[in-house]
Formats: sequence, structure tokens, C-alpha cells
Amino acid sequence: MPWAIATVGLAVAASGCAGLPHYAPAAHTYYISQNGHDGASGTSADTAWHSLARVERVRLQPGDRILLQGGARFSGTLTVAAGDAGRTGQPVVIGSYGDGKAILESSGDGIDVHNTGGVDIRDLTITGTGAPYAHGTGINLYSDLHGGTRPNHVTISDVDVSSFQTGIAIGAAGDTGFSDVVISQARLHGNEDSGLKTYGPAFDTGHPAYAHQNIDIEAVEVYDNLGNPSVVAHSTGNGITLGSVRNAAVRGSSAHDNGSNSAPLGHFGPVGIWTYNSTGVVIEHNTAYDNHTASLADGAGFGLDDNVSSSTIQYNLAYHNDGPGMYAYTDTPSNLYTGDTIRFNISDDNGRRLPQNGGLGVYGTYISGLEVYQNTVVMAGTGGQAPALLVSGSQSGITIRNNILATDGSPVATVLGLTASHVALQGNDYYAPSGLWYLIWSSTTYTNLADLRTATGEELLSGQPTGLAVDPCFSGGRLPIIRSPADAEAVVPSCAALVGKGLDLEKLFQTSTGPTDYFGHVLSTPPPVGASNPRVAGSNSATGSASLPVYSSRQTPAWSRQGQHPDGAQGTAGTRRQTQLAG
Repeated sequence: MPWAIATVGLAVAASGCAGLPHYAPAAHTYYISQNGHDGASGTSADTAWHSLARVERVRLQPGDRILLQGGARFSGTLTVAAGDAGRTGQPVVIGSYGDGKAILESSGDGIDVHNTGGVDIRDLTITGTGAPYAHGTGINLYSDLHGGTRPNHVTISDVDVSSFQTGIAIGAAGDTGFSDVVISQARLHGNEDSGLKTYGPAFDTGHPAYAHQNIDIEAVEVYDNLGNPSVVAHSTGNGITLGSVRNAAVRGSSAHDNGSNSAPLGHFGPVGIWTYNSTGVVIEHNTAYDNHTASLADGAGFGLDDNVSSSTIQYNLAYHNDGPGMYAYTDTPSNLYTGDTIRFNISDDNGRRLPQNGGLGVYGTYISGLEVYQNTVVMAGTGGQAPALLVSGSQSGITIRNNILATDGSPVATVLGLTASHVALQGNDYYAPSGLWYLIWSSTTYTNLADLRTATGEELLSGQPTGLAVDPCFSGGRLPIIRSPADAEAVVPSCAALVGKGLDLEKLFQTSTGPTDYFGHVLSTPPPVGASNPRVAGSNSATGSASLPVYSSRQTPAWSRQGQHPDGAQGTAGTRRQTQLAG
């Protein structure tokens, strides 16, 4: 994006006194009030400045604070530019004083942080002005540096951002983006393109690079980011989008009611929480529900998209989304999409608009080494071709183990165009309480596991049968419908049918599954099938005791990745094509 930044600072002349110790100017606190005056000193609440324009005339030193009067409204943009701030241990703070949050209104960007770090932004309401959205971003971190050290240490907390193109954006023109950014306790809503996004330059699969690293997103709520029906070149109406990142985490957050105004003719649709052109991303302990798409693409809860490696979707709840609860997809010809995991998630009542794409989907091409295990997927009331699991395209080394796949009047699983050498189904429970039980493999329909094993070699391990077709005894009924996060308990098995019936993945395949189920209870050995231990009346064999908090401490896998601009300005991202079942 164009940058026209005029920062008026203090000119420091060379003194020639080389023997003197370095002088660090004292930090200042500057106050801005509706009743202030730009001719005042600005260094106390009684001598406050009046406008954001007055702040722009100050070179912000490490440790300075810019405090806006709580409850008051201010118009314009606050800029922290190269030469401002920059010291990790002594950040510039932008926040509120007095009662309540200050309200910053802008027709462009609300707060710009350009080519610098050492900034804390907190306790603010930032609102775009325009019809219906401002032209900029609520909080915009942008680097056009090339080479050298990344700007680092930016924290954003306790903010409410609405009515912009994007709520919070972290972007880069080259490979030197931001490092060590923490975003927490934020409400990002009513924006057009995204609640929150990171992006970088066009992705080169031959020389992958990742603009940003170490991005933590925690306890963020993104909702009512509706999209733009006239934009078909890229997806709009997303919740949280991570592109061009090495090592990132999204945890304890929620994405809901996004995407309903996205483009009906778009080839790319919105998703609740997803990542692309990245490596080492962990998406855990989040909730995605009532996310929408107006086209025949996406509308999912969670996604691992183009060129994602060594990344994990785990311990998440997705329900009542237009597309799959979670998916893996790429169509970029490269060997970069590898080493990813989808585990211990609950997907319920998804595929509301696009049931043919499944409750859990693996599709596209060039995916390798994907592990999908210990998930519970329930598809109810969608009718027709609505598989709990869809696998299609050209993949290799895909393993799908120890999952509950339950449907009502649809195939329990559909695998198209693949063989047992490409994908392994082992240790899953396939359940259809009403209508015909059937599974589609390539162009053949199987009505029992025995025939599937004989014809395809699936649900076999060392020649011995694996897998089940039994009632998991969900505590909420045969095919429970989840309508709130509190309803997740409805898909916990309440009988012994699946107790210890899962494959021991650590022993058999050296898969490090982690110690707990979706609810934080210690896994039984052998493990159950599905995302949680069964809870059988009169037995303590499946409940365990919680050994982790609601969401675990940060995981930092050693992975690498790069990204493109999600809005299409630097390339095409979010290339999830419309997926249709073969006839």
C-alpha cells in the first residue's frame, strides 16, 4: 500500500563528545482530551492536547505513552513510524485514561505501525467511518523492509475494532515482516474483508520464504465480517486468516456469523479461521460456527490451505457452518504441503449450504503426509450426498484413523479417485442410525466394512480387520445437534462400545498423539475412537482427570512457510476451488 508519512521529530546533532555516556531521553506521557488544547504541554490530564494531529508532530521515544481520554471520540490516524519506538523492553504505549475506552474514528487506517516494533496498543475502541466501511484497516502493522532484522514486539490487547476493510492486519512487501506479535482479548466485527489477517508477498514455491514469525492470537472474537458480493478475485468475509507466517498460534478464540455477503460467483469463499502459505501454525481450542459462503466454495469453520506445512488443527469445535467443519486443501504443484495434522476436533451439523463437501474434507492436489485422527464428525439433517468424510483429488500418504464418522441418510465416507496406496482408513467408526449404511470408494458403493476391506484393502492392518460400524451412543442422542459451545458434551459416547477400541497410534505408527482428549481428560490406553473418552455410567475407565488447562501453553513446532496477500494485491491466495462429487 502507498505510504505517505511525514514524521516531524527532534533533530539530534552530532556533538563530537565521543567520551560521554549515551543519553537516553526520559519517557513522556502525552494526554489527549476533547477539552484539551494543542498549544498546551500535553504532559498531564490538565494540560492535554486536543487532536491526534498534534501527536503526529512528536517523535515517539521508547517508553512514551499516548493516552486518549476514556469515553471521548477522536478523529484521524495515529502513526508510529520508522524512527519511533523500536525498543522491545521499553515499548511505546497507546491506550486510554480515565473511565472507559477512548473511541478513535477514522476514514482510513485507525492506527498505523510502519517499519518499527516495541509498541503496545490497548484499551481502545476503533471505528471506521464511511459507507458502509472505512477504506483502511483498524490497526495496521506494515513493513516494506527488505533484509535485516524484523520489527518485533507489538502487542494488541483489549480492543474493539469495527467498520473497516480489515480489523487488524499484519502485512509485508518482502520477507522482513513482523516478529513476536501478540493479539489478545480483541473483538473484531462488522468489517468487510477480514476480522484479522496476516499476509506477505507473492509466494514462490521454489524458494519459500515467510514474512512474519512468532504470531500469537489468543481470546479473540471475530464476527459479522460479512464480505463484499462484488469481489470475485479473492475471498472476503473471513474471520482470522494467517498467511506468510512461520510459527503462529490461534487459541481460545471464536469466529462466527462471517461471510454472508461474500460473492455468489466467487471461486474462493470465506472461512472462519484458516491459514495458507505458512508453516508451524497451531489452531487450537477455538470455536467456529454459523460461518457462511454465498458461492460453491468454502464457508468452513477451520482450514489448512495452500502450501501449509507442519501445522495442526486440534481441540476445536465447529458447528452449523455452510461448509466443512475443517478441511485440508491445496492445488499448488509443489511438495510444500506436508506434515500437517487434524486431530481431536468436533465437527457437528456442518455443510449447511454445501453438504457435498463433507463434515471433514481433504481435497485438491499435492497433499502429502496428512494425519487425521481422533475426530468426531456428525452430519445430520443435510440429506443426500453429505458424507461425514470427503477425500478427493490427487493425494499421497494420507492417514485417517480413530475417527467417529456419523451421518443420517448420506455416505459415512466418500473417497474419490484414490487407492489404498494414497490414503489409509484404519480404526474408524462409521455410523448411520437411519437409512442405508454405505461408503463410496472411487466409483463403487459398499454397504458393509467386510466388502470394503476385501475390495480395497482399507480398514485392515497387517491383514487383520480394523474399524467398526457400531452405535457410539452419543450422550445427546443418535445424531445430536450442537447449538452452542456448551453442547459439545452431546457427542461424548455414553456406552462402552468404543472404549479402548482405537488403534494405539503411538505404539503402531510412532504418532505422538498428546496426552488428552478434546475435553482435557487423560486418554485411555488403547485410546477410544473419536475426539473424547467415552463416559460410561458406573465406570471411571474413560473419564480420566484433566491434566491441561482449557487451552494448552503455546506449542512452537520447527516449521517454515510463506504467504501472499489474501486480498489479491500481491497474488492469489485462498485458492480453494469449488468441490463437487463425481457422479
